[in-house]
Amino acid sequence: MRLINLKRIVTVQDISCLGKCSLTVALPVISAMGIETSIIPTAVLSAHTIFEGRTFRDLTNDIPKIDEHWKKEGFTFDAIYTGYLGSQKQIEIMLDFFNDFKSENNFILVDPVMADGGVLYDNFNSEFPRKMRMLCEKADVITPNLTEACLLTESEYKKKYDEKYIDDIIFKLSEIGAKNIVLKGVELNGRYGIICQSKKERRYITHEKLQGTFYGTGDIFASVLTGAMTRGESVFDAANTAADFTLECIKLTVKDEDSRFYGVNFEEALPLLTNKYIK
Repeated sequence: MRLINLKRIVTVQDISCLGKCSLTVALPVISAMGIETSIIPTAVLSAHTIFEGRTFRDLTNDIPKIDEHWKKEGFTFDAIYTGYLGSQKQIEIMLDFFNDFKSENNFILVDPVMADGGVLYDNFNSEFPRKMRMLCEKADVITPNLTEACLLTESEYKKKYDEKYIDDIIFKLSEIGAKNIVLKGVELNGRYGIICQSKKERRYITHEKLQGTFYGTGDIFASVLTGAMTRGESVFDAANTAADFTLECIKLTVKDEDSRFYGVNFEEALPLLTNKYIK
């Protein structure tokens, strides 16, 4: 059932009432690409996680009800994209959701958000990566950073590494089952960027590295990647589009030091997407 003649993505992640990350980013970014964006919020936060004293409302029990309603209505999706999932229970629910809505005509992208800088996020225990691995087994595309890739493959995390180290991690990721791997934050031979691996080909997409911490960039990257692939681009072209857009958002944010705590300035970069995808 379609109400209008547009491609349709469903994205599943939390929403912050203030701060630019997760659904607050995914919804406008994907919509700017001319794609209908359906959402399943996994939780509602008063502000994103850098702010102390935030409120949090868990919506885990609502997700199966949304699933059942959508099945009854016959809704379909061109892509299913999961971001931050806050518990093992939510992963289990998403495995059921994949079974209900995956088809021959769509794809699943899993952004296994759970760690960075060699450290698992505080709210997850050691069992969480094993559960996330089960979700990645069902995906057509996965987008881990290096820390998440190490956790998914039970590999040692290293700050300094060589090409063989990356080769081994990508091989182990491919054994999980995803057809396409987009490994973020790789630095090799003085170059910084993303390694894209399909069943037949590998490309290293390099880009400028800007110093500093910028919140929400992974969500922006995954959102543009999902949208571009839904628009028919290969994983390689889509990753290049996503990297270019994310970098432009960071460059706009660097101009205002105080604003970076709220997330990056993607709003002023949105015309790059609308001009490319909406004719």
